[in-house]
Amino acid sequence: MRLSAPIYQLKRRARLLSRQENIPLHEAQDRIARAEGLASWSLLASRVAKGLAGVTPASALLAGLAEGDLLLIGARPGQGKTVLGLQLLLDALREGRRAVFFTLEYTDRQAAERFEALAPGLGRVPEIVTSDEISAGFIARHLAGAPRGTVAVVDYLQILDQQRSKPALAEQMAVLQAFARSTGVILGFISQIDRAFDPERAAVPGLGDLRLPNPIPAGLFSKACFLHGGEVRVQ
Repeated sequence: MRLSAPIYQLKRRARLLSRQENIPLHEAQDRIARAEGLASWSLLASRVAKGLAGVTPASALLAGLAEGDLLLIGARPGQGKTVLGLQLLLDALREGRRAVFFTLEYTDRQAAERFEALAPGLGRVPEIVTSDEISAGFIARHLAGAPRGTVAVVDYLQILDQQRSKPALAEQMAVLQAFARSTGVILGFISQIDRAFDPERAAVPGLGDLRLPNPIPAGLFSKACFLHGGEVRVQ
């Protein structure tokens, strides 16, 4: 099934139509669906979901993200959390969105090589930012004026306040949450999981398994994705 625009743009059209004509959102969504040749929004969403079968977890994840979301990607080392974050950016790039990778772990060259290895035929890579100054304020300034639906991934959550000159992690995340909500930028955060996580008790980690030397408010993330042993679970 080919749509006239990515589903995130169709969702935006429906919200605008709802406000402009003062009609319920579900009615606006159904109008958009009919313009795409389908009887209802639920049918359109169902067709899109079926079309995602067999694609990468990142593609399915991107389709489920809304403007302004804060996404957590958490896993123990070697379980694929960084690859998922990189693939998410590549899929955003394929959709014509701005895609930005903020990393305090990789050099520009290392990050570019990882992107190229994941998408050798794409011919381009997401924007890579490797400054030691990466923090909430830095990210907000760098993304100022970014189009709604822009996707940025931060590698990684726990390192944001490693330098004492930077604000506490909770303060930074509050700033980024407000920034995402006001701009429609989607922010993803690759996160470490505590070594105490026991796969005998749960197939994948959860929010309670985050390794957080400095606490952050509960309910901060609007979406969370956890990986372990080849299983990917979105909350």
